Amino acid sequence: MHNSSPISQISPSSTNVNTGIDPSTASRARAMAFERWAQPSAQFDQHLQESLETLQKAWQDLKPIKQASSLGAEDVVITHMIESLGLDIPVFILETGALHHQTLALLERTQASSRLSIEIYRPAHEEVLHFVKTKGQGAIYRSIEDRKACCDIRKLKPLALALEGQRAWITGLRREQSHARAEVGLIDNSELASKNWTKVNPLVNWTWSDVWHYIELHQVDYNPLHDEFYPSIGCAPCTRAISMGEEFRAGRWWWEDESAKECGLHVSKA
Repeated sequence: MHNSSPISQISPSSTNVNTGIDPSTASRARAMAFERWAQPSAQFDQHLQESLETLQKAWQDLKPIKQASSLGAEDVVITHMIESLGLDIPVFILETGALHHQTLALLERTQASSRLSIEIYRPAHEEVLHFVKTKGQGAIYRSIEDRKACCDIRKLKPLALALEGQRAWITGLRREQSHARAEVGLIDNSELASKNWTKVNPLVNWTWSDVWHYIELHQVDYNPLHDEFYPSIGCAPCTRAISMGEEFRAGRWWWEDESAKECGLHVSKA
């Protein structure tokens, strides 16, 4: 690594591998994941520098600001950058009550190891119980309306609480993730008028391989579901592994039409 590279501005962190997986199995899985994905794009250094500058400028100009993290690969990269830059930006997680056990284990490790403030927001328990009582746990598979109602209870309402009093929030959106995200910008002011929030997306230009190159380079702890072909990880009932050749978000709400595959966090309501 050349000293002139922007990568040299970030110090590596140690990986906590307390995943509940046999160490030899975990090591083989990591090797396979990195062999598949960790070849950076030719623009990786440029993308990295852009992200660092975006985060620093957001911290200077848009406080109070928080990072939203699903604990997916993009989000753990951003959290690592924030820590490495010495920015005092809180990180919040929407603990929906339906996350995979691997995600919850990573949440515990993150809380134990991070110097940043890690905030947890959960849905109102009585609302979850009312939904299950009146609709049933299988309602999300029967209609888009019911699935989005579940997302509203478990994600959107807790998100509003997490962002109360904030000027901006940081996300892991990338243009490569889906057609719906192809036009996303580094700074998104589309919610400024309606919600008074600016959305900061420091990884918009990164490829999936860029993300994994960074994780490998800095030994960032990550969700082991990624090793099992889960590129996009949400609630357990709404997420499956994808097959070779499927699109990045094919495993999210796979029973629905392609145009419906958002929970509402990153799309404007009509």
